[in-house]
Amino acid sequence: MIRLRALCPSERTPDVVAVLRDDPGTTHVVVLPGSAVEPAGDVVEADLAREAVEGVIEHLRGLGIDRDGGIDLLALDTVVSNAADRAEEAAPGEGVDAVIWDELLARTGQDARLTVTFTVMLTIACLLGAVGVVTDSPVTVVGAMVLGPEFGPLAALAVAIARRRPRLAREAATALVVGFAVALAVTTAGAALGRLTGAVTDDALGDLTQTAFVYHVGPVNLLVALLAGVAGMVALLAGSGSGVLVGVFISVTTVPAAGFAAVAAVLGAWSQALGSLAQLAVNVVGIVVAALLVLLLAGSRGRGAATRRPSRKPHAA
Repeated sequence: MIRLRALCPSERTPDVVAVLRDDPGTTHVVVLPGSAVEPAGDVVEADLAREAVEGVIEHLRGLGIDRDGGIDLLALDTVVSNAADRAEEAAPGEGVDAVIWDELLARTGQDARLTVTFTVMLTIACLLGAVGVVTDSPVTVVGAMVLGPEFGPLAALAVAIARRRPRLAREAATALVVGFAVALAVTTAGAALGRLTGAVTDDALGDLTQTAFVYHVGPVNLLVALLAGVAGMVALLAGSGSGVLVGVFISVTTVPAAGFAAVAAVLGAWSQALGSLAQLAVNVVGIVVAALLVLLLAGSRGRGAATRRPSRKPHAA
């Protein structure tokens, strides 16, 4: 269940209550007259089945509550109530499949920003990826994949395209471009230092039987990127808590390629360096496209469920 709190002008409170009472997935409606101080007005609260939230928010936006008041959402882990059970049964669809766009925008918006933490984690991941590829060590590559934070901006970019949010798209693109640029620069410097000290030899890229996929662009790699985008967005929409696993899946197509490109450039293996960068670009595009398709499919399914919304049952009031 989702707890919804609306701050609204007093003259619009009856309309807000009507919207909530008319939705079959809503229960526990509470009105606190005059409780809101800034902005002044009433506070209306209700518990909603997750699949009912998007439709209710759209109606409240139509009343101008987002403009003249405010709408808060809070996830409820446990609700012991027969009325809540009836509301969840009456709401169309399944809660795990429901898309709450404002919640998704808030979550991806936080991950889309270029921060010191994001840049440091991406840089460390690329350094580990470079070490893993040069030493042909899958274990080290997996370590780099675990650290890779790049799915946040990739998901935000897909959400921005789906919802036509140019500002969010710019923030996500900036985080990706600047983050990978810094990571590549640091990794290149590290590889150059390693070559000077003898830690990285000229034949370091000679036998890469375990990690050759990093710089070989092909349909299989694109398929992995598409599957990664689908898995990442589905997990994000479901809020299943599988972020670490999804992060590993996403990073398998990005971080190792970036790290390898830096090492290959230092060693003068330009064909492999360009192949890695091409792999990185193809995978980023594939992830975003796949995530966008998931969003469009989920959004169309949600709109279809809303149009089939049944009338409210008397006992769910």
